[in-house]
Amino acid sequence: MELTTRTIAVRKHIALVAHDHCKQSLMNWVSANKALLAEHELYATGTTGNLVERSTGLSVNSMLSGPMGGDQQVGALISEGKIDVMIFFWDPLNAVPHDPDVKALLRLATVWNIPVATNRSTADFLIASALFSSSFDIDIPDYQRYLKDRLR
Repeated sequence: MELTTRTIAVRKHIALVAHDHCKQSLMNWVSANKALLAEHELYATGTTGNLVERSTGLSVNSMLSGPMGGDQQVGALISEGKIDVMIFFWDPLNAVPHDPDVKALLRLATVWNIPVATNRSTADFLIASALFSSSFDIDIPDYQRYLKDRLR
């Protein structure tokens, strides 16, 4: 598929997701980075979003809980170009019933070429990057061109 460019703005739309055993770790990371995250638009799966709001006072656009469809809702936002960065603290040692949804979410983040952190050290690298506080371009699939070519 051909690629096109999308500009990620200075004010990022950031998805926050965490498996149950990783929620406290994500809460600690959000608290440590609260001032910087407050400059951006936050989204989260249901339980995680409610925990972030209650523990930090940050405003969060909460989806459904991950197992109830929240992972798929975040994935849809990614495919619509409405999420710029995803911080997803997942537990690789604990199987979850909605594992296919988790894999689909990570696949969509890769397809649409958004920065993804799956653990604290990677999240620290992302938020410390100069790109986190500036606009930058990413290559994404040129889906409109793909459709146009298929309809010829």
